[in-house]
Amino acid sequence: MATPATSRSAAPAAGTVSPRAHRKLLGAGLVGSSIEWYDFFLYGTAAALVFPHVFFPDASALTGTLLSFSTFWAGFIARPIGGLVAGHYGDRYGRKPTVVTCLMLMGAATFLIGCLPTTAQIGVAAPILLVLLRFVQGAACGGQWGGIVLLLTESAGPKKRGLAGTFGQMGVPFGVVLGNLVFLIATATISNEAFLSWGWRVPFFASALLFPIVYYIQTKVEDTPEFRALQQESSKRSAKVVQAPLAQAIKHNWRTIVLGCGLLAATNCLFYISIAGVLSYSTTELGMERNDVLAISLVVSVLSVGVILWSGKMSDRWGRRPLIMIGAAAIIVWAFPYFWLVDTANLGWFFVAVMVGSIFQSMTYGPIAAYLAELFAPNVRYSSASLAYQRAAITVSGGTPVVMTAIIADTGSTAFVSVFIAFMGLLTFLAAWRLRETNPASVRQDPDALPGAHLY
Repeated sequence: MATPATSRSAAPAAGTVSPRAHRKLLGAGLVGSSIEWYDFFLYGTAAALVFPHVFFPDASALTGTLLSFSTFWAGFIARPIGGLVAGHYGDRYGRKPTVVTCLMLMGAATFLIGCLPTTAQIGVAAPILLVLLRFVQGAACGGQWGGIVLLLTESAGPKKRGLAGTFGQMGVPFGVVLGNLVFLIATATISNEAFLSWGWRVPFFASALLFPIVYYIQTKVEDTPEFRALQQESSKRSAKVVQAPLAQAIKHNWRTIVLGCGLLAATNCLFYISIAGVLSYSTTELGMERNDVLAISLVVSVLSVGVILWSGKMSDRWGRRPLIMIGAAAIIVWAFPYFWLVDTANLGWFFVAVMVGSIFQSMTYGPIAAYLAELFAPNVRYSSASLAYQRAAITVSGGTPVVMTAIIADTGSTAFVSVFIAFMGLLTFLAAWRLRETNPASVRQDPDALPGAHLY
């Protein structure tokens, strides 16, 4: 499944990283990932609640929502491009410099979105600039995930990679929490007119907080032991640091990349329905209060952090595939009850629907960081893992709110949205079933074995 140019000697245990240094790295990875995802998801909340009024004021409510979610999708279209470029340079020149570049791009693009004039001020140029900046956000997001995950997992002890990877994965719900919290504070402290006029910009300006994290990673964090080992051996074995890692990744790993993409189908589908699609649907079609729905999303995201941490840790004990397959099967079962409860427009049942869905989705998501990293050889790992992760972004994540809105508009029902969720769950279950376990019992019981090493 991986390139034949890799040997076990290229994947040393992370003993060269002290426990204290690794704790600092975990903290920096969590904070940096959280703010990065805050920037990315902030756009989704604004696309559901603000942008139809600010950038598409002459469209009907439905058309404005569809147009707004289409600009949201632009970020996901850009994510594979960012993943490809960052993966190529990350495998050639290192994880850290690539991560730093991506974080800086994300912070700058998000800040500039907050500076944009509205359509009423500059006409059609406003949504065009919005799409361009969203594209930059997407490219930066596509590049940073693989880099942060590899910084964490490649620097972790061989029996703690699942746990270490969750410190990048937990940035996703923390990003949602931060985005919703800022919007809740803004809407609670100023009038709706002021919020649509200027208040929506404040959460985007807050992205400037990312730059101190960038500075810390640049000055205090070293690249991973595995990549440094590749660099040290490159003079002895020219194949170790390949000159065209992206081409090598596609040539030798394309089947695993496709299946790796499938691993994310269920979790991405249900996650983006919960944070964007249902947010719009509940406020525009069901008449629920915006702040009530935002508060539920915030609470659910906080609780999902614990599930992600638990599932990643358990994947170090039980293996990666069992957690992913159980979560995917549960998503299939929950797909219809999810919308039966949402359609009641009752806050209590709405919370149950989203909370239970989040538990299953987070159970699937937690082990994926370590699993995708271990599926590929170190010299093409950044390229391969990023390509798998970001293909799911363009094929599932970004289009899901648009698909959901279009299905409901066409059928007047959420039944086929549930069918869509169940189908995504089936794809994830089958992908995990086809892939090999990277952390089997033979590896877990061997104190010196490295997860994934038996695949190379």
